[in-house]
Amino acid sequence: MEPTHKLDVLGHYCPVPVSQAKKALGKLTKGSVLMVIADDPETMHDMPILVDRLGHNLIEVQRVSGEFKFIIEVCI
Repeated sequence: MEPTHKLDVLGHYCPVPVSQAKKALGKLTKGSVLMVIADDPETMHDMPILVDRLGHNLIEVQRVSGEFKFIIEVCI
């Protein structure tokens, strides 16, 4: 699934990546796909929990060279 929006939170640490992702997801409409790019290892734990709590779909998590890419489909 190809992202329609991108959020770059590289260099930011907890709680910034998750709070920024929540804010971005709240502005998107159903069917949008957000790619969140982060380098805080805590996001590997926190982002799936956030996505689940908000009722969205975590399509994919990519781990490349210390960066984490979360592909999230907006479901509501």
